[in-house]
Amino acid sequence: MKPLFSTIVAGVMLMIATPAAAQFTIDAVKTQPKKQIQNQMSFRDTMKQTSADAEFFSLARHKAERAAIRKERNTLEVTGSLMASVTAYNDPWVDVSGGDNSIATVANVFVKHTFTKDLFTLESKFEGKFGYNRIKVEMNKTDANGAEYIDREGIWFKNQDEFYFSVDPSFKMAKNWSYGGSFKFRSQLARGYLSRTEQRRKDMKSSFMTPGYLDLSIGLKFKSPNQKLPFVVDLSPIALSAVYATNDWVRREQFDKDGKRIKKAFAYGIEDPDKNARYEGGSSIQIDFDRKFGEDQNIRYRTTLFSFYGWITNLALDNKYNSYSEYCDAYDRWLAKGDEDIKTKPRLAIHPTVRWENTVDIRATRYLTTSLSFQLYYNRSQTVRVQTKTLLSVGLSYTFKNK
Repeated sequence: MKPLFSTIVAGVMLMIATPAAAQFTIDAVKTQPKKQIQNQMSFRDTMKQTSADAEFFSLARHKAERAAIRKERNTLEVTGSLMASVTAYNDPWVDVSGGDNSIATVANVFVKHTFTKDLFTLESKFEGKFGYNRIKVEMNKTDANGAEYIDREGIWFKNQDEFYFSVDPSFKMAKNWSYGGSFKFRSQLARGYLSRTEQRRKDMKSSFMTPGYLDLSIGLKFKSPNQKLPFVVDLSPIALSAVYATNDWVRREQFDKDGKRIKKAFAYGIEDPDKNARYEGGSSIQIDFDRKFGEDQNIRYRTTLFSFYGWITNLALDNKYNSYSEYCDAYDRWLAKGDEDIKTKPRLAIHPTVRWENTVDIRATRYLTTSLSFQLYYNRSQTVRVQTKTLLSVGLSYTFKNK
């Protein structure tokens, strides 16, 4: 056992004293070029990109800039006025000095809006006038026993009723010239009667859309560069004029209970009893003038002169007469024959229609204004006489302008 132990110890000592050695083999590794590695590798950026300007965005500033642009492009003017007068007497005053209680009111609204962007301009206008008055008049009445007597009664009667609106788009082609179109419509709201004491159904002369006027035109517009003469001229070689009478009672022939004719048919130039509109083609011209006078600009004068001539319709018009007297004679002969064919009916040749409107506003204070309006209208298809209307009123008025 002793020799074996000695042998093991000697072997261990030999292993410690002898240096150890090992052999490793490393294989060659082939590497890819840098560009090829970049092409094979792909990265995904999940972070949201946000551009940041050096200047901070202000919502309030953005809204202010947009409002300034709108104000520069849009011009708005709104005027509203109310004119009224009341006269009242008590019974002792009437018994001694006489008198009559009366009420008169007139309301007026005028709106003008102009939109301009680059070479394009859109001008829109609206004006409405409506007024009523009340005066006592003598009325013939019949009592329960059939006896006639005269009674004084307060009667309401309209003294002003008209509204119109127009839309005029245009494109600027030179310094003072532009081209475009025009759309105009005019009518009234309430029924109109022959007089204050004649307000029965057979006395009705007008109502809403009876008449109604529509004018369409395409042409050139000239705007004066002179500030002292700010007139605008619209020349429309191609235009359409239409008149409407939708109330059959006003438009058609009317008869009483005994079969006697009350009035002739064809009101407002609509000759065909089965139609409620009349269309004419031709040319039109319109001249507008709007200027303020005085040191304080407290006097304003507005005028519009419009004329239409239906020469295109005249070319295709049969059985036409230029003379009104000859037309009336031919029309009476046509009625005497009992011919109901509208194609053989004599027709009056279309003559130029003229509408001239004038308004003078004198502003005493910011809210007190005197207004004078005058209108002249000529339409030979309705009457050979010139129609005029004048209104003078004093009352409250206020005008709003955005600039």
